[in-house]
Amino acid sequence: MPYIKVSASVAVNEQKMEKVKSALGKAISVIPGKSERNLMVEISDGHNLWFGGKNDKPLAFVEVNVLGKSTRTAYEALTAEICKILENILGISGSGVYVKYAETEHWGFNGSNF
Repeated sequence: MPYIKVSASVAVNEQKMEKVKSALGKAISVIPGKSERNLMVEISDGHNLWFGGKNDKPLAFVEVNVLGKSTRTAYEALTAEICKILENILGISGSGVYVKYAETEHWGFNGSNF
């Protein structure tokens, strides 16, 4: 039950949102047991983000929430994929991307919990 939220400082049109969503759907599989089948993605643009006190380049903050736990190696692989996706599609360099991971023990869906 992964959830990925992308908050970007740049404008993102519908075509780019679809590309980012699809690419994230493929990338999530680097985490064992995770797939696009249960992935929820949120993409929002136009955020006022500052890095090092400046907002002179495109930036993004990405939150990845997963049910259960994974490994540092899997998270590092996903971070690399996320940075590549955001650079290729949105023009946001990896040096302008923070990725936060959260592991969740309890996750509700469709009236019950996993």
